[in-house]
Amino acid sequence: MKPLIHVTDPVFEQKNYSSLDRFFLKYIKDERDLPFAYLILKIMFTVIPAAIILFFVEGVVWWGIAGLFLFLQLYFMGPFILMLHNTSHNTFFKPQYKIGNRFIPWGLCPFMGQSPDTYFSHHIGMHHAENNMEHDDSSTLPYQRDSFTDFMKYYFSFFFAGIFNLVKYFRFREKPQFVRKALIGEIAFFVVAAVLAYFDWQSTLVVFIFPLALVRFLMMSGNWAQHAFVDPEAPSDNYKNSITCINVAYNRRCFNDGYHIGHHLRPRLHWTEMPADFVKNARKYAENRALVFEGVDYHMIWAMLMFKRYDALASRVVNIDGMFRSKEEIKEVIRTRVQKF
Repeated sequence: MKPLIHVTDPVFEQKNYSSLDRFFLKYIKDERDLPFAYLILKIMFTVIPAAIILFFVEGVVWWGIAGLFLFLQLYFMGPFILMLHNTSHNTFFKPQYKIGNRFIPWGLCPFMGQSPDTYFSHHIGMHHAENNMEHDDSSTLPYQRDSFTDFMKYYFSFFFAGIFNLVKYFRFREKPQFVRKALIGEIAFFVVAAVLAYFDWQSTLVVFIFPLALVRFLMMSGNWAQHAFVDPEAPSDNYKNSITCINVAYNRRCFNDGYHIGHHLRPRLHWTEMPADFVKNARKYAENRALVFEGVDYHMIWAMLMFKRYDALASRVVNIDGMFRSKEEIKEVIRTRVQKF
């Protein structure tokens, strides 16, 4: 039977491995995650040296290294966050080398705007467990999701009170192991930052504090778009409280992160399998009138929402199997699903 939709996002392709590939494959669980090994190397030999050098130089050189560091951060930020996301769901190293799974959250995260283990605690321990509903501290439901004012309330609430709300939630759900993870990671990050700030506050600001604020903004604007369109009659239905973005450069750079509906339906589905899973189940997406966007990513969608560009949003919706009668109907669905409740 002919597929309802054509997808060009990346899938796994077998290839002839180099000697370095084979070296990494001895240690990692899944050959499809080999790109993560090379991303780790790139960050280790670019971002981290630039961060360290920044604490030992002054004057014009300091400004040059600071600019280089921030450029490298921005360049690797998206792929890194999605590598962290994928390795939070499916561990990277083989069981006999499981200590290596601590390197990404504790060795790399502090240099990439993340406090160790807090992302894992929030995303695995709360977000997927609560599915954007009332007990999810990152829930979008109480906010008008095409309002910049409401988004900033959402962001500042997460930035300043997120760790406290997260610990409160884990105590409420009786998950002490997540309390420990979240608190140890967050406290360790800020203690180290405070000590370094005593010696060099400017470098600490550039390396640790500014990236933390930026990453949390990007993560919350991304999560806002992922869960901006919620059907008030079925807010817990994954087809109707999330979106999917296909055929976009973001998926090629960030390991198919656009397939958010499929990810919530099957959180441990490997990122290389998501395009085929979507195509296979496209009829279900149509039956549930799921919002699938083509050629745009979450941050583009977030920007369109902030400017109330309903026409632009509607033009990017894929009308699978004619599930919507017209563009006007799509716009009405969008307007309905961004209302707070």
